[in-house]
Amino acid sequence: METLTDNWDLFIEAFRTTVVLLIISGAIALVAGTLLGAMRVSPVPALRAAGTVYVTLLRNTPLTFVFFFVAFGFPRLDIRFSYFAFAVIALSSYTSAFVCEAVRSGINTVPLGQAEAARAIGMTFGQTLREVVLPQALRNAVPPLMSVIIALAKNTTIASGFGVMEAGAIGATLNERGYPAFDAMIWVAVGFIIVVLPLSLTQRRLERKVVRSR
Repeated sequence: METLTDNWDLFIEAFRTTVVLLIISGAIALVAGTLLGAMRVSPVPALRAAGTVYVTLLRNTPLTFVFFFVAFGFPRLDIRFSYFAFAVIALSSYTSAFVCEAVRSGINTVPLGQAEAARAIGMTFGQTLREVVLPQALRNAVPPLMSVIIALAKNTTIASGFGVMEAGAIGATLNERGYPAFDAMIWVAVGFIIVVLPLSLTQRRLERKVVRSR
């Protein structure tokens, strides 16, 4: 217990950074992933191709490689940010590909006739998507989207390997201070349960709500 109480400030600061990283990266990924989902179903071939290439590349690339590319590749292009900003870019870029596929699967659940009816009354593709398809698609995509956000919460630990002092870095820091690594990992695991459990409970509640609305 003293591993936690003696280093309470470290745990609070590290998990605060983890939560901030999760919120910012998650918000960017949700917006970017929704736009990518719209590109994947766009009638413009170039947009569909660009969306497909992006999603295919990011979904099939290990997140660690994405971090390497952002943290070490961007400075070579004279793009310099803090390590925290690089972590946000890497996490949101990677997660947006999975958000895109969740949104696209939601779009596929909307009957095709609704889009055809919208076009028949003169609505453009953008209006049809925004006012008819996406509201229903996002409601159906809520459960997989929550799974993506939960995965993002756990993926934030990779940022510790790239200079970000978040929860994943607690073990190494306490090991340097002479505390047992096993004890540190137990408390880090407990911290992640506290962070992720509300997301899991929200996911179950939303799943039940979606099922009842059908």
